[in-house]
Amino acid sequence: MKKSLVTTLIILIFMSSANVFSQRLITKTGNVKFQASMPTYEEVAAENKTASAVLESSTGDLAALILIKGFRFKTALMEEHFNENYMESEKFSKAVFKGKITDFDESKITASVKNFTIKGDLTIHGITKPVSTIVKISKTSNGINLNGSFEVKPEDFDIEIPSLVRKKIADKVKVTYVFPLAK
Repeated sequence: MKKSLVTTLIILIFMSSANVFSQRLITKTGNVKFQASMPTYEEVAAENKTASAVLESSTGDLAALILIKGFRFKTALMEEHFNENYMESEKFSKAVFKGKITDFDESKITASVKNFTIKGDLTIHGITKPVSTIVKISKTSNGINLNGSFEVKPEDFDIEIPSLVRKKIADKVKVTYVFPLAK
């Protein structure tokens, strides 16, 4: 598994290296949150402030890498259960998205938020599924900002929720992200 993580990081570094023919925008401080809470039960939510992403501005290709152990919960015990029992983060150390922003044209991006469609493949827990959602894009002083949200079902990624806690965790997990991309 460490070889796979190293390979993925090398690909992201290679993708973010300078290239005369294209412009890549990157971040290593992307923010990814998820919310899986059910009313009347303890909050099930976490945040990862170290997500990496690379956008090829000439094509709209986007790749994102999120280390599973980077998610922080309000309680250490919940974080431990998340990593050991649900996500098996020793075995499945990362989540990866590879996709394309439809009709992306960096020259038309302004400070006003514009909606685009992003389609691609999301890999979590060793399972890859297609994702299509709206991404909001706006220009910033040193690049562009991408943000959006989508929902995933744990069972779609073979994440088992024990029956003892099943009613405390939402059937659909809401994932939100913000990627401040810069040159």
